[in-house]
Amino acid sequence: MPDPDPPARPASPEPESRADTLPASEEPMLPARRRLRLGRILRLAATGLVLACAAAAAAFVWSYYVTAPWTRDGQVRVQVASVAPQVSGQIVELRVTDNQTVRKGDLLYRIDPFDFEVAIASAEAEMKNREADLQVKRTQAQRREQLTTLSTSIEEKQQFEGTAKIAEAALDSAKAQLAQARINLERTQVRSPVNGRVTNLLLRTGDYATKGTVNVAVIDTDSFWIDGYFEETKMAHVRVGDRAEAVLMGFGDIVRGTVESITLGISTANAAPSTQGLPSVNPVYTWVRLAQRVPVRIRIDHVPEGVTLVAGMTCTVSLGEAGARGRDWLLVAWNRLRGGGAAAR
Repeated sequence: MPDPDPPARPASPEPESRADTLPASEEPMLPARRRLRLGRILRLAATGLVLACAAAAAAFVWSYYVTAPWTRDGQVRVQVASVAPQVSGQIVELRVTDNQTVRKGDLLYRIDPFDFEVAIASAEAEMKNREADLQVKRTQAQRREQLTTLSTSIEEKQQFEGTAKIAEAALDSAKAQLAQARINLERTQVRSPVNGRVTNLLLRTGDYATKGTVNVAVIDTDSFWIDGYFEETKMAHVRVGDRAEAVLMGFGDIVRGTVESITLGISTANAAPSTQGLPSVNPVYTWVRLAQRVPVRIRIDHVPEGVTLVAGMTCTVSLGEAGARGRDWLLVAWNRLRGGGAAAR
């Protein structure tokens, strides 16, 4: 007997969504995955932002280092008065010691005045002699002038008149010698020409002072200034009258000043003439060009209390208002970005 027809299969239900078909244990993992993706995106964005900030900071630091008007090659300078006697003689009295502070006009040392006192006495005697001689010559000339040509000749009158003039000139010479002798006596007292401090004093009582030979050095404490040696790449931002700040290596306080002048010339080896008068040019030229340094003179306006300036000290010098360089760089960068966007449009 044949088998009956197999029962019809029930129609398959409509496919459901993946979320509906997921097991109940996987349903809570969906928000966690979304949070993980969001976290990755945020980390990538933060990394990109940090890299952009680092690039901007590196560009700013490079621009500041290359073009900003600052230098670590600064040096304190001062004028030194080299004192030399105007007369020669033995030193009989020394009034100063090494590193002693002096005022303008203070006595440094005294030269033996005996020879110069004798010279004054001799010059005074010579002047008296010339005065007496002039009086005699004038009397003789006046007597001859009153006589007629019957008693004397015109030539004789002229001779006596000329003799009187010669005696007058001799008297003027004697007066000049007396004045010179007196000033030489005053010059035996050697005085400080400036306010300052005696330095490196090696002079002693009994030494012989030679006319025109320096034997005392006085640092002029009113003449301190700072020389900043700026690279030529930074000279476009250096102006006379700019504010300046200097930090000495041994002090933390800021010495303030003003740019007073800029040197217009520095030595160059290629300008030296050869034996034939032709320029001697160095044929070696390196690939790496080092920026030349230009001296800038800075007048010191304020020295903080407790800071002692010493000629030869090194310092770091910066010009302009603090922070102005950063604002200028940001403005230039913004203008470049705007210009680039306008060109792209």
